[in-house]
Amino acid sequence: MASRRAFLKSIGCAAGGALLAKHSLDARAQPPRREISIGGRRITTVDIHAHCAFPELRDVVAGTPLADAPIPEWQFLGPNRLEQMNERGIDIQVLSMTISGHWWYAADRALAERIVRVADEALAAWVEQHPDRFVAVSSVALPYPELAAEQLEYAVTELGARGAAVGGQVEGEYPSSERFDPFWAKAEELGVPVFMHPALGAPNIVVDGALAGRGGLFNVVGGPLETTLFLTHMIVDGTLDRFPGLRIVGAHGGGYLPSYLGRTEVACARFENSECLNTRLPSEYLRSQIFADSMVFSEEGLRHLVAEMGATQVVYGTDMPFPWPDTLDLILDSPSLSDTDKAAIAGGNLLRLLGIDA
Repeated sequence: MASRRAFLKSIGCAAGGALLAKHSLDARAQPPRREISIGGRRITTVDIHAHCAFPELRDVVAGTPLADAPIPEWQFLGPNRLEQMNERGIDIQVLSMTISGHWWYAADRALAERIVRVADEALAAWVEQHPDRFVAVSSVALPYPELAAEQLEYAVTELGARGAAVGGQVEGEYPSSERFDPFWAKAEELGVPVFMHPALGAPNIVVDGALAGRGGLFNVVGGPLETTLFLTHMIVDGTLDRFPGLRIVGAHGGGYLPSYLGRTEVACARFENSECLNTRLPSEYLRSQIFADSMVFSEEGLRHLVAEMGATQVVYGTDMPFPWPDTLDLILDSPSLSDTDKAAIAGGNLLRLLGIDA
């Protein structure tokens, strides 16, 4: 496997140097780093749910139908990202471009190929600069499954990425159908997980205006709803059976699926018109192939999530740089978790899943 350093050399010293300079920071200026210990033992914390964007993408989409794509400057990586991690006690962050509605899904094949390549190489350059603090996952062009498979293989084998990130739907189509099998097969072949993050507003599910008004419901309700439908389709459409080695991480606590699992658990067996293709109970997938991040924000929510899925299937996530409450202390202070469970959820599960040598 080519190293990230070899990648930087391959794109040219001048280009690589400019790329690193654009995203550089002075580690000496960072605040003291909070270190997390459980039972007197220092652990490595890992955050699966962290967003970023890159200024290079503005040049890629200039003059195209996606020229107005949301590439917000406040999501660019810089000194503030490491500052926040040090303050919270995050040792390693898993970076992805899964936000703003997966806007590159609307690109034609050639443009989608270019967008993902530039983003992946910018991510690789950042990780190369901070190899002990970050790993990357490729936000592949899922509308083109064969291309997405190629992008994932390049990112993993050439750039050192640890997996992929996808949306929960593609122009209203769930990626659980056999059309998307080339991508899922590649993820299984490479032995890397796929992080699923919803678009804002669940546009494939909710009619226009249904989540408008007070409360930010397009986010608060729409995000978990899309995650719920995605994970359920991956089960009942037989995708996880076709690829038993596939591992999926669902954002936002796995949506509503773990919270109302009982209804899903009995539907396939009790109703003939359900036409489910899964060969096992939904709960069995939640305890093996599906993971969920810790963004449930309450002790009871965390306790229930672990009760339904098992401590091996829950992982720490922040949604940084968005201002959601951090759940690390929720995990560490939980009266329902053992020290072993806390260490697993805070970082151990992701170290194993992503193949990180800490």
